[in-house]
Amino acid sequence: MNSKTVGVIGAGAWGTGFAQALARGGHKVELWALESEVVDSINNEHENKKFLPGFKLSENITASSDIEKVATKKDFLILASPSLYLASTVKKLVTIPNIADGDTFIGVLTKGFVPTKKGAKLCLETIENVLPGIYKGNTVYISGPSHAEEVAMGKLTGLIAASENPKNTIIFRELMRVPGIVAYSSLDVVGVQVCAAVKNVIAIVYGICDAISQDSDTFGDNSESLLLAAGLNEIQQLGFAMGATHAETFTSIAGVGDLDVTCKSKYGRNRRFGQDIINKNILSKFKNLDDLIARVNEVGYLPEGAIACKYVYEISERLGLKLVICDGLYKILNCEIEPEDFLRDLLRLKKRVKK
Repeated sequence: MNSKTVGVIGAGAWGTGFAQALARGGHKVELWALESEVVDSINNEHENKKFLPGFKLSENITASSDIEKVATKKDFLILASPSLYLASTVKKLVTIPNIADGDTFIGVLTKGFVPTKKGAKLCLETIENVLPGIYKGNTVYISGPSHAEEVAMGKLTGLIAASENPKNTIIFRELMRVPGIVAYSSLDVVGVQVCAAVKNVIAIVYGICDAISQDSDTFGDNSESLLLAAGLNEIQQLGFAMGATHAETFTSIAGVGDLDVTCKSKYGRNRRFGQDIINKNILSKFKNLDDLIARVNEVGYLPEGAIACKYVYEISERLGLKLVICDGLYKILNCEIEPEDFLRDLLRLKKRVKK
């Protein structure tokens, strides 16, 4: 594919890392950032010191705090806003001529569920209800085991482009044909999105288990693998209940691949949050899960799984599902049960973990 112009809406770690990968492949990328210091850092020092420090960014990357400028006259637009703000961000784009006319291809990096008055929705459903009708069934969801730091370094990473429109999955796959990225296509838009959202929930529980296992005669590596496998089963159960179409989605990089790296990588914010629940008693400053979500900036980083957990709980209740791990984390974050008690009950143990 020849060099393309790309706007990335959201200059967090993942948006910046993805922009760096595209720029490495010769594409011209403009990032939108809400924070003026991020814009200045990228434009003047070629580094996102706030969200992706330590990585020299390509000369092909510029930044702006003008969202309309970033989205205007672009071949591709990539949405990388946090799930809480995705819908409100997209509403700012709909009148831009190349968006209003459907001339720009739109992809989504955001992982999680989007809160609406009618309950939690998946990302593509949410933005397609806001965008001009021409985008219905034509937006693309991008996911896979892809920590921003390694993507920025150019380390080999696999990504999946999922859409109801098979032609658009190929178009995005070609866009991502850059050094360090191996891209695949999928038509299972629901399954891929559910995997991307719920793996963050499982990763928090994995982090809790990992922290407890450091001083435990009960939990260890075997326990964590047991938890990962059980978590994947819950992701698959919810995925099919919501309309996933392909079983192989959950055994692909979108499913087990992304879950594995999110649970185990040193870069994982959700795993870190789970560890901080045990090691730093980070939940003590919050009254319940709603308070945590309202004040999530006080955590110092964004654990998307904590937000997704609320919506997984609501969806599973609505669909009549019993998701033991996800439900347990909801009660932990809602300050209803203790993490150690939950893990012991989950594995039907009688012996307490060492203090």
